[in-house]
Amino acid sequence: MQRHTMFRLRGPTVVVGLLVGALASASMANAQDSSFLYVCNQGNATVSIIDMESHEVVETLDLKALGFDANAKPHHVAVEADGSYWYLSLIAAGRVLKFTRDNELVGQAEFSTPGMLAIHPTEDILYVGRSMAAVNPPPSIGVVRRSDMTIDELDVFFARPHAIAVRKQGDFAYSASLAVNQMASLDTETDALELMDLEGPTQTLVQFAIAPDGKTMVATAQLTGLLFVFDLAEPAKPVVSDTIEVGTQPWHPSFSPNGDLVFVPAKESNGVLVVSLKHHIAMAEIQGGAISEPHGSAVSKDGRWLFVSNNNTKGGYTPEGAATPDENPVGTVVVIDTESLRIEKVIEVGPNATGIGAAREY
Repeated sequence: MQRHTMFRLRGPTVVVGLLVGALASASMANAQDSSFLYVCNQGNATVSIIDMESHEVVETLDLKALGFDANAKPHHVAVEADGSYWYLSLIAAGRVLKFTRDNELVGQAEFSTPGMLAIHPTEDILYVGRSMAAVNPPPSIGVVRRSDMTIDELDVFFARPHAIAVRKQGDFAYSASLAVNQMASLDTETDALELMDLEGPTQTLVQFAIAPDGKTMVATAQLTGLLFVFDLAEPAKPVVSDTIEVGTQPWHPSFSPNGDLVFVPAKESNGVLVVSLKHHIAMAEIQGGAISEPHGSAVSKDGRWLFVSNNNTKGGYTPEGAATPDENPVGTVVVIDTESLRIEKVIEVGPNATGIGAAREY
């Protein structure tokens, strides 16, 4: 198995000590009970379920066995904080599915080309964005009542709403457009919507991540390779406080549990950027191994492990025991030690591994 890692520091060498200290503090939290990581294999309508402690695939859920088409395209996952239920978007099937922790399908909602998912931390709500594959979807997001999977649509007034996130406090949710430089804040109690414009060329915001304290939000911009940093001091009116270069086509970012670092997969750069929000710099880039078109990211509850899914549709990674990539290359999840920034393990999953999700407490 290919395990080599290239780790290089970016910016002034003085950040080395700062990086080590930040990473060490990010993994200081007490270990929690074993959690599952859910990996969407868009290429064959399966979901790989990984034990986040043992780093092993414990089950592969075949959606075809549940009556869905081989082209259903599972794309993203959101998990209840206690791990009791998890939710899955199927782009081509136009469904959002609800599963128990035992992977029993117990509900579903119809929604045209669903993409990103975000769970409200205190209310019975799941927010649903539109898939990037949707060329001209309705300018609305889905609002699902999780208990019975009934769904309404909420107009956000801009084309192709994709990125979606909710603050830990539960007071505001956010959506952004793939087509124009617009985003929206949503008062989750009143449904009041506040629109804002972004400057510069078309950014194409892919996805948000919000810091554990709810004071900072980041968004990846596909076309400019920037990480937008938003100050949420007034959560109804996010203010751009910085932009940081993070490689070509940055995708789904994740915060460390202490909020100091953001991990950013850069799809076309075949790298994972480690960004310090204290020092406003991409401090390191992790490359090599099976980092091949990195897509989704998730951090373990104790902050020790970073999980990154990889499409690998171009065959940049050759599976163990194979001389050359086959016509339908496997996807991977790389497990990165957040202290050493080295790849600890490569987990082979289904083809075109895309969005991933795990229970989180922040």
